[in-house]
Amino acid sequence: MGHINDKTTPNPWYWIPSLYLAEGIPYVMVMTVAGILFKRFGVSNTDIALYTSWWYLPWVIKPLWSPVVDLFKTKRWWITTMQFFIGIGLAGVALSLPGDDFFRYSLVFFWLLAFSSATHDTAADGFYMYGLTPRQQAYFVGIRSTFYRLALIIGQGLAVMLAGTLEKRLPLATAWSIAIGSLSILFFLFAIYHIFILPKPSDDKKAGQSRAFFQDFIDTFVSFFKKEHIGQALCFMLLFRLAESQLLKLASPFMLDSRTVGGLGLYTSEVGFIYGTIGIIALAAGGILGGIVTARKGLKYWLLGMTIAMNIPNLVYVYLAYAQPENLLLISSCVAVEQFGYGFGFTAYMLYLILFSAGEHKTAHYALCTGFMALGLMLPGMGSGYIQEHTSYLTFFLWVMFCTIPSFLLLHFIKIPENQPS
Repeated sequence: MGHINDKTTPNPWYWIPSLYLAEGIPYVMVMTVAGILFKRFGVSNTDIALYTSWWYLPWVIKPLWSPVVDLFKTKRWWITTMQFFIGIGLAGVALSLPGDDFFRYSLVFFWLLAFSSATHDTAADGFYMYGLTPRQQAYFVGIRSTFYRLALIIGQGLAVMLAGTLEKRLPLATAWSIAIGSLSILFFLFAIYHIFILPKPSDDKKAGQSRAFFQDFIDTFVSFFKKEHIGQALCFMLLFRLAESQLLKLASPFMLDSRTVGGLGLYTSEVGFIYGTIGIIALAAGGILGGIVTARKGLKYWLLGMTIAMNIPNLVYVYLAYAQPENLLLISSCVAVEQFGYGFGFTAYMLYLILFSAGEHKTAHYALCTGFMALGLMLPGMGSGYIQEHTSYLTFFLWVMFCTIPSFLLLHFIKIPENQPS
């Protein structure tokens, strides 16, 4: 915890909201909006799922990369530098779209976005602890989550809706270039603003002896794989979201694809509204409810119910692919049900990671858990587009339901402590 002088340190309200807006937008651009963009530009589902899943790699290796952030420069420096790089990455995507070889160049800039975003996450979350007193950290934890979710709405909702609206008046490439270019300008402004407004806590400094630092990291890494029940835990981290990892890569392309090939034929702006506003709100509501009920009864009591909530609502996509309804309210309601269930069930997953990480090196062990969490999304997602294109949307969503089975089987093997902290 850094030494904080209340008279010279900026009010946290001046930088917490903007910092977590800046954390959420690039993540959702890489993981969700890129898939919508590529679909509108005629890229195959196979390539969409493969490349957007590959972009989880920076989050997979983030626990290994984070010591570098600690060792070189301050977290404040990493935050502002990565925001400039994110701005450059977004500008690169925007400028590449009108070109004939847009796909190749945009892939490069999305990779830059992914690595910059993952590095920014590491620096921002560490800086949060240095820049605030313990009391402020507790007070702002809900506020930072709120602005992170607002960032998802801006990226997945407003930016996509803007692109969709402009598509009706301008060429496709121009419409998307304006939408993404606007976010690029926003990030250059974020970087300049944070250079001046972020506090300078005394504890925010690069680590000392590199040899001792990396030795401590190696010891922590080895101790993680010596934890009791590590095998069952890794299986849980990698397989609990096997179904969802494939569904989330094809949900937006399914909405955008024409009805003749099994999709719903929605406009870009409609997909932005459904997933970027209704979906995010339902996801947040499910997560909040999940936190409330597990605080009262504990994870062991709710684990089965949350596993059901995460997986069974995926049936709405089987229905949508079979019936291909045109009613936007009905489609939105189906997405809201699935996202609410996912938010509720995901609470169990995150709580398990926290419980498994408890003990010595809990912060570092939790970071390693999140790396395996990202790997569990990356590997199944890579092949999901291939499966869909070689079958149909209906068959693919039935396959997704089949992939929910490992989630339930894992419940018989993982160990949940009887007495959990609320």
